[in-house]
Amino acid sequence: MEVTRIFDILTHCAEQYQPKDDVLAGKENGEWVKHNLQTYRDTADNISKGLLKLGVKKGDKIATISNNRPEWNFIDMGISQIGAIHVPVYPTISQEDYKYILNHSDVKYVFIAGKELLRKIDHILPGIPTIEGIYTVKKIDEHSHLNDLTELGKQSGLEKDLEKLKSTVNEDDVATLIYTSGTTGFPKGVMLTHKNILSNVKAAYWIFPVDETSKGLSYLPLCHVYERTVNYILQYKGVSIYYAENMGTIIDNIQDIRPHIMTTVPRLLEKVYDKIMAKGRKLTGIKKQIFFYAVNLGLKYQYDGSNKTLYSLQLKLVDKLVFGKWRDAFGGRMRSIVSGGAALQPRLASVFNAAGIPVVEGYGMTESSPVIAVNTYEKRKRKIGTVGPPLKNVEVKIADTGEILAKGPSIMRGYFKDEEMTAETIIDGWLHTGDVGILDEDGMLKITGRIKEIFKTSMGKYISPSQLENKIIESPFIDQIMVVGENQKFAAALIVPNFEHLRSWCKIKGIQYSTNREMIGIKEIRNRIKKEIDCFNRQFGDTEKIKKFELIDHEWTIDSGEITANLKLKRRFIQVKYKGMIDKLFNIQESSQKVYAV
Repeated sequence: MEVTRIFDILTHCAEQYQPKDDVLAGKENGEWVKHNLQTYRDTADNISKGLLKLGVKKGDKIATISNNRPEWNFIDMGISQIGAIHVPVYPTISQEDYKYILNHSDVKYVFIAGKELLRKIDHILPGIPTIEGIYTVKKIDEHSHLNDLTELGKQSGLEKDLEKLKSTVNEDDVATLIYTSGTTGFPKGVMLTHKNILSNVKAAYWIFPVDETSKGLSYLPLCHVYERTVNYILQYKGVSIYYAENMGTIIDNIQDIRPHIMTTVPRLLEKVYDKIMAKGRKLTGIKKQIFFYAVNLGLKYQYDGSNKTLYSLQLKLVDKLVFGKWRDAFGGRMRSIVSGGAALQPRLASVFNAAGIPVVEGYGMTESSPVIAVNTYEKRKRKIGTVGPPLKNVEVKIADTGEILAKGPSIMRGYFKDEEMTAETIIDGWLHTGDVGILDEDGMLKITGRIKEIFKTSMGKYISPSQLENKIIESPFIDQIMVVGENQKFAAALIVPNFEHLRSWCKIKGIQYSTNREMIGIKEIRNRIKKEIDCFNRQFGDTEKIKKFELIDHEWTIDSGEITANLKLKRRFIQVKYKGMIDKLFNIQESSQKVYAV
């Protein structure tokens, strides 16, 4: 059958693939709980009928606040089948954002994973007039449970009503309202239709080298359109999907299921690479020499055999000695890791691919459902340092300002309740991405910055901070960084050191300290970070060089507010929170100046 609505994926799978017991799987009490397709479909149908019994109508908004789990999909399809609109909300956002999103979207019912998340918003819910009820996925005595809704649906006798209503849902209906995490101001509600998302699924599914015999691991939030669309792609291809318990269990989960595919953001790959390198530094003698010979060889890797024959022989020589262990860390069967959400350092793409861990980078945004361009596994359809060619059904051009513009069936309907912002973002059918880039001679898209992030110094020179930041975090001593300097004479930076690496370095050097704060005040530490910055400065233009920096004694996290739910810097928030520190960098004197204890 032709898949034109999201829930058609379930019928497609039933017609195309052999039955299996692990279409979806999640871990409960230390054990993988698996669900077959029939359970998936029956549960989704009962949720649909339960919602109908509650009076939910086509176009009503239903929110989910949950970590990744099979039930997320049951609810998603249940909402979709009756033409209601799914509003997935990040479990990690602030109370202010919860209040805004739930009010702004006119949510009628809310599904919440469990007690911890409910505790975060329980006091908010009574102040949202449109909410008629909440259901929990995990049992909580005083609240209605998901099973209560499915049982209501099972006993409703609404089978014919459901089938009739499903037939009225068409591809141009809004399927979901996704609120962007927002690096500035309140989130915007992006309206995506069934056609928007499925056009992306159909244009990208062939890229993934997996089939119905494969397993996928999912850990990025399903409430983000990147993971959600890939989730649909894997279901469309019949791939079994296993949901990681949390960020801290990913490595264990990989060893458990030995997946063939996963999506990621660069930060996880950076962390894995740093840990591998830390282990390498602890080696001695010939083992250490072989390890770093292999790594340096891997850093020279390029796609499509552009490496010479001698290089290939050298790579083959070190593969079993070094890189085989890297592959084992990823389960030993990985066919594809797709990186998105932020820029992937070219060195990571090179070294992981050299190690036989096939990483490709893509690019997109919520407003484009999300993929605009992605590297593939075909020759001449990939290039390290780029995000690959545009999808076949997406047209890309570069505006005179350097901004990337995109047009195609995946471009959003618009922003909910914000026609003015919609008109500013989509002009003559072209989505203005806000990103700056180029299309190279091979038709590959390369991102060079973001318009709103680019700033001008007082000398009139423009700086793209993300380009500098992405280069500087190649240093094993630096974990996170934000470049500042708008309207100042030079560029400077706030730096979060890689404390795990620093602790090892201090041990080798015999440097004593008791806390992170004490550590970053040690002269030898500051000099070592300065040495790293000086090294990168040699690669930058004169106006881009980092002249000063300040060190911060804790990691930037979602909870502490410096990064968004999809791990991007909240630049405006950081500028306010660390104003005293930034003022100090530029010798800005204020009577109320305060140096932040961080």
